[in-house]
Order: sequence, then structure tokens, then C-alpha cells
Amino acid sequence: MPRPMTELTEQDKDPFLIALGERLKSLRGRRGFTRKALAQLADVSERHVANVESGVGNASIQFLRQLAQVLNCTLAEMIGDETASSPEWLMIREILRGRPEDELAKARVALAGIFDTPTSDSARRQRVALIGLRGAGKSSLGQMLADHWMVPFVELGRQIEKIAGCSIAEIHALYGPNAYRRYERRALEETVRNFPRAVIATPGGVVSDPATFNLLLSHCYTVWLKASPEEHMGRVVAQGDTRPMSGNKEAMEDLKQILESRAQFYSKADQTFDTSEMTQEASFVGLLDSLRNAVLKQDKAFF
Repeated sequence: MPRPMTELTEQDKDPFLIALGERLKSLRGRRGFTRKALAQLADVSERHVANVESGVGNASIQFLRQLAQVLNCTLAEMIGDETASSPEWLMIREILRGRPEDELAKARVALAGIFDTPTSDSARRQRVALIGLRGAGKSSLGQMLADHWMVPFVELGRQIEKIAGCSIAEIHALYGPNAYRRYERRALEETVRNFPRAVIATPGGVVSDPATFNLLLSHCYTVWLKASPEEHMGRVVAQGDTRPMSGNKEAMEDLKQILESRAQFYSKADQTFDTSEMTQEASFVGLLDSLRNAVLKQDKAFF
């Protein structure tokens, strides 16, 4: 008699299903969805999502299509390697295969220089963009930096709402996550065009869309404001927002999963500054010193 799926050992699991589950979990975390939220938006069973993520679910094509639509990715990205789709992709992949992260970063910058509108490093440093999860201090520290440098402070979230004509929550409720990403990219494009000098606080999920994140990296000097998951959660709740904990016993695990899934993208920032166990004033002084040290190291001034 076959054993239930939940009793399967790692040796019993299909390697393809294990890899599929890991990709789904990573995509979900990068987009900032809890398992429950993803299941509701895709109109599928949360239990089935959990089984697929654990490597024991036998997912149908339709099930995967529904998930891919919500996660704004292709089926190829979810189930396999999309770089096998053409001879050029295959040749590019072979050039990049096995390269370390620093060489891949150089290749990305070189490709951006070929295909994107070139931006000089001095012009890029006229916009400092703060990235990271909620509770890291992007809004408060961003406003303090902007005041200190006497330049505009731009909260990208408010720019998104201004363009959409409604709140971010309403964008998600009325039009869905894909529409939100389109508004987010448009807001960033308009910010880059309208503010040659600024400090920008970005939404935590700006790294979820590679095209938008590439645009940010190309036109702004980026700083990842980092903190521990416990501090992220504590600061958000201290601000009066209890939604992260409301009705969700797995809130901390969800937050850790999101942070883990986005960390590799956040780490592409020009600088990382850890605000853990620091007051707002100490964080500001430390961040300002960190940016000054970057100026001395690169011999290129901000503003």
C-alpha cells in the first residue's frame, strides 16, 4: 500500500518536484506573498501549494499556470531553465555558466550599458535610493538624508498611488499584483525623469520585478537598509500597524522567508547598512558616515 505524501522521505521524492517546490517558494517569497495569499489570489488549494513547495505535490499544468499568473512569471521560469529557448540564449548561457557572482555582476552592468540608456556614475550618485523590507528605516532615514543634503525626498509608494489615483491596497484589490508592478515601474521612470537629485525610499518589493530593479540600479546609488526579521516586525508593529501579526501565527516565518528570498537581490545594492539594534539618530549618523566613506573610497562625491 503506498505511503501518504506527507510520509515520503527525501530519498522517495522526485528531484524535479523538489526543484519545482524550491523555485515556487523562492518566487513566492520574492513577490512577498504568504502561502495563504498566493492560494487565494490564484484560486487554488493552500494545502496543494504547501505540498508542491515541499516537493511532494503532483501539480497540473493549469495549477502552475494559475500560480505563474499571480507571481508574474513564465511557466518556463517556474518549471525549468528559460535560457534553453533559443541558440543565442544557449550560447550566452554557456559564456556565463560557472562564473562567480562578481563576474556575473560585471556582465549585467555591461549588458545594461549596451541596451539601456547610459547613465554616468556621477549622475547616478545624484539619486540615493534606499531599499529593503518595511521597518528598516527607509522613510525616516530617507527624509533625514534629504533634509541634510537639501534635496527632494521621494517616497515611491506615494508616487505609485498618485499615478494610479488610489491607494496601494486598492490597486492590489481592484487590479491585482501585476498591475501594481506596472504602476511601480512607471512611478520609478517618472521619478528618474523628474528628479535629477533626490533621496528615494522604495517599496520593499521593488526587487521583485527584474526590469524595475535594473532600472533602479542603473539610475540610482542604492543602499540596502538591513535589519533582523524580529526588528523589522517589531518596528512595523511599534508604528501602530498590527496587520503583519493579525490572524497569522506564521507571520514571523513568512517574514523570514520573504527576507531570505529577496536577500540576494537586495545585496546587489551599492552599499549595505545594518540598522539592527540602533536608534534612529544613531542609524542616521552611521549611514551618513558610511556614505561619506564611499565617497572617499571612490573619490566621487554625492550631490
